[in-house]
Order: sequence, then C-alpha cells, then structure tokens
Amino acid sequence: MDVEYHEEFVSNSRGLQLFTCGWKPASSSPKALIFLCHGYGAECSVSMRECGIKLATAGYGVFGIDYEGHGKSMGTRCYIQKFDNLIADCDRFFKSICDMEEYRNKSRFLYGESMGGAVTLLLHRKDPTFWDGAVLVAPMCKISEKVKPHPIVVSLLTQVEDIIPKWKIVPAKDVIDSTFKDPVKRKMIRENKLIYQDKPRLKTALELLRTSMDVEKSLSEVRMPFFILHGEADKVTDPEVSRSLYEHAASVDKTIKLYPGMWHGLTTGEPDENVELVFSDIVAWLDKRARHWKPEERARTPPEAEEHHQAAATKIGRVSSGGGVESPDHPARRGSFLCGLGSRPNQ
Repeated sequence: MDVEYHEEFVSNSRGLQLFTCGWKPASSSPKALIFLCHGYGAECSVSMRECGIKLATAGYGVFGIDYEGHGKSMGTRCYIQKFDNLIADCDRFFKSICDMEEYRNKSRFLYGESMGGAVTLLLHRKDPTFWDGAVLVAPMCKISEKVKPHPIVVSLLTQVEDIIPKWKIVPAKDVIDSTFKDPVKRKMIRENKLIYQDKPRLKTALELLRTSMDVEKSLSEVRMPFFILHGEADKVTDPEVSRSLYEHAASVDKTIKLYPGMWHGLTTGEPDENVELVFSDIVAWLDKRARHWKPEERARTPPEAEEHHQAAATKIGRVSSGGGVESPDHPARRGSFLCGLGSRPNQ
C-alpha cells in the first residue's frame, strides 16, 4: 500500500512553533487514527518514521508532534518547564485532527513509547472517554521503589529549580547502548541530531519525577482499552512497572505482552525479525478494535463498554521466540534512577 507523508508547523498557546507530521494510505481513507507520543529526547519524523510507515501501510492514519524543545519544534532543547504544557499541546493538536470532517467517525488510538506512555495516560486522564484505546510500548508509568530519589535530595533540587532550571546538572548514563540492540540501528540513532543526547536539565528531571509519581498514583483510574508491549531484557524502563499498570488499571479490555530477550527499543532497536513480530502484534490488536462510529455513539458510550470489548478477555502473556504466548513469570527487576529513564547493567 502506498503511503502519503506530510509535515506542518502549528502554534501552541505560548506562541511556539511545533513540528507535526503524518502518514496515511495514499489511495484510501484510513480505517482509524493513531496519535504518536514519542519518548524523552526523541522526535517523530526520523526516529518514528518506520512506525508511521508500517501503521499507515496497515491502513491507519498516523499523526505525530514533536514536543516543545524536542526534534524540530521550537523551545530550549529538551527543556520541560511544565509537563502539563506538553499534555495540553498534544491534546490540542490531536483533537484538531479528530475534529476534521473526514475523521470524526473514525476510531482514535494513542500510541506512546517510553515517556510517551506517561503522555498517553495523562491524555486519557484529561478526557477519559475520548480515546478508544492505547498502545503502550515500554511505557514510563511508575517509578520503581528501589530507585526513587531520597526526599531530602528532591527537596534540595526543588529549592534551586527556579534559579537554575535549565542547567544540565542531573547525572545520567548514556542509555542508547542499553536501548538499541542492533548495532547498525544504534549507530543511526547516534547520528540523528534531532535526538537529545546530553544530560537532563534540572527542571526537566524534576518534572519527569513528579509526572511519574503522579501517574503512579492514578493507575487504577485507567479505563480505556490498552495493549502494553515490553521487552523482558529492558534496562531502561522496568517491565515490572508495566505489569503494575496492567494489574491496577480498571480497564475491561487490557493486554500485556512481554518479549524474552528484547530490549527497550522494541520498534526501533531490535533486529528486523523482532521488529516485524512486534508490529504484527500491534496491528492485530488495533484491527480488532478499529471501527466506524455513529455520531450518537460518540456522545454516550466509552469504547470499553461495547459488547465486542466485553468479549475480549483480559490477558497477560510471555511471548516466546516463535510468537506463542506462555504463562508469565515474575523475575526481580532493577529500575532506573530517573523516572524509568536511566540504565541498568547490561545482562
């Protein structure tokens, strides 16, 4: 299927130009809409290009936005002054697409990778009945108890965050080597100048910490259908944190798949055969839930209450190398030091 790509800049409420892009089938109307929420320091047009193309080839309209200070968007590089601003920008842009005449009756799904998982969950909390589901790839949705900073440390940093908010003083290990398994793809990521590869800024780190703790407190409020995908060998975000979201969420329709031996970069850093497996699982999940909505249905019923969602059993599985589902185990995990974004020793 031929894919059509487009780019555009939009203005946010603070007068900054934000980069947006999209992929959709060239010769047919998309069967549903997917909105990309990229990870910390990442962007959409290059690092998520393969994701956009694969989902558009499967028949979906895919739309992404570079957060303020990320990728091609304006703003201080990778500086998050308020996480709420980031959520508001995504909410405004995504809904502007959904409000277009040709898309109003399409299913609309969120797709979040790493920190984008937290963005996805907060967008859902902002408007609980608007989204028809979410794909969460190695999401940052809770901070491990083992690695939460001591309250005294947080207090000291908080006292100076408004004095030196943009200082790159937060220690952080280079996570690229721990994220992207394939050496060729790892090299391509390092050469992508749109990706932020410096130390986190003080206020950014604190905002990520606060956001993680905020999301953690509200896991039980998650009610939309979702599909979590996580590599069991992920050294950047903890698979056990994803399991916690799965166990605590109130969603009727929820699924989690853990991939043995796979790392954090499930869609961008694994060998091609692993990437194909992951995307085939994503497309299969979406295909079962994409539908055409009548206007009156949008006004009355969240998607998980629909009969076809009731029929979908909640499930958790460990995906074997052949793609089958096995009973899960519960290995002990060591988290990262910065809101699920950090490094664990290579295994």
